[in-house]
Amino acid sequence: MRATWSGVIQFGMVVLPVQLFGATEEHPVRLHEIHTADSSRVEHRRFCRVEGREIPYEEVGRGFAMPDGNVVPLTDEDLAHLPLPTKRAIEVLGFVPGQDIDPISYGKPYFAGPNGPGADRPYVLLVEALARTGFVGVSKIAIRSRERLALLRPRHGVLVVQTLLWADELRDLGDLAPSAPVTDRELELAETLIGSLPGIEESELQDDYGHALEQLVTAKLSGGELIEPVGPAAPVDLMATLEESVQAARARRGD
Repeated sequence: MRATWSGVIQFGMVVLPVQLFGATEEHPVRLHEIHTADSSRVEHRRFCRVEGREIPYEEVGRGFAMPDGNVVPLTDEDLAHLPLPTKRAIEVLGFVPGQDIDPISYGKPYFAGPNGPGADRPYVLLVEALARTGFVGVSKIAIRSRERLALLRPRHGVLVVQTLLWADELRDLGDLAPSAPVTDRELELAETLIGSLPGIEESELQDDYGHALEQLVTAKLSGGELIEPVGPAAPVDLMATLEESVQAARARRGD
């Protein structure tokens, strides 16, 4: 893996040199953009509005838009001198119980590895201390042209730096939560159903989208028809549906 960030983690007077590596790798099924008239591929080109011509990638830079509409060009050297302490240091602001952080704010995870002589002992110390206490470190980090909040948490003996969304990046729930009455018996049956359903082996799960897409393409080429799966119908009698679900779950488990 190639490091995406290098710097130090500071907690108290301890300074821990680390490198960050992307912890996830998505495998999306990509569809090409085509011209619907003839199915030819569509290209995206970089076009300069002022000169009215296509420009090569080497002539593409970045700029900051001012309120008056003017754009201030910024070079990589300019950004390298950004007066931001978190460019090269992850300062731990405090420690809180891990369950206090709502997972909805989770962003991108990175593996943090010790970097350089003398880094192993403070690294192991931090990972073990977090694992024993169940606490996570709350910090700030500047990565990929953004400053973000981040969590430091242990995972299988490795330190994970998990970026977080800012509070103003979370949408208001509005009136999504309904207010419908439920009975104690319905709650009891729902809890029984949750306990009766089997556990999940995550390693055995797979993404079926790619296979379904292959079936669709094969059907279009051969002129065949696809049979779409019928979704489950909404229950008419909630109590009866819960009781049937509990019985079915117990039958599958052999109870």
